Amino acid sequence: MIALKTLDVRNNFKQIGDLINSGETILISRPHNQNLIVISEAEYRELEKLRRNAEYLAKLERSIQQFKEGKVVVKTMDELLEMEK
Repeated sequence: MIALKTLDVRNNFKQIGDLINSGETILISRPHNQNLIVISEAEYRELEKLRRNAEYLAKLERSIQQFKEGKVVVKTMDELLEMEK
């Protein structure tokens, strides 16, 4: 990770963009600990995918736990078809 100050980013934006696209993570120091992390779009999308997968797995775990506790609703096929209308 490369740490920079806000002024450095403004003055060297193209070079910083090239670093980010080559896989570097940039930390931009700001006053009052309001720092920023800049990553490539590809890395961001991968992190979002991982986050969504983790959320989905947590939902599955909750569902499995509910099933084990007997917290299920049983419907016949006719009831399901009726709900579809």
